[in-house]
Amino acid sequence: MSMGSDMYREQILDHYKNPRNYGELEEHTFSHLGENPMCGDEIEVFVRLDDEDRIEYASFQGDGCAISQASASMLTSHIRGMSMEELQELGTDDVLDLLGIEVTPMRVKCAVLAEKVAQDGAEIYEGEREVEKTTTE
Repeated sequence: MSMGSDMYREQILDHYKNPRNYGELEEHTFSHLGENPMCGDEIEVFVRLDDEDRIEYASFQGDGCAISQASASMLTSHIRGMSMEELQELGTDDVLDLLGIEVTPMRVKCAVLAEKVAQDGAEIYEGEREVEKTTTE
């Protein structure tokens, strides 16, 4: 085991015990709740967009294993400043890179839960905006 992986494990434990951006964001543009039925992890992501539809702030709340919670903590910081398109382009590898450790195939779902929840929420929000545009035009 390398020194590097110990450092990443410490970082994951730190994010799990002291999550960043935790709690409901009162003034959010959209939120979405998702869960991993395999293990019971549940995360709700809140996103506030700025005037240019970039992610101004993101937060999360929920319960789950250290990997899902640490990943949500890291992801909500990581996506700040991104466009909705950039959020949708994030992939599993991007999230695993944030975590910095090897994740067993069973744990990948835990690691990417927050990403999937944020992306699903963004997709639903975008879809609702499209509907509003067509009904108001």
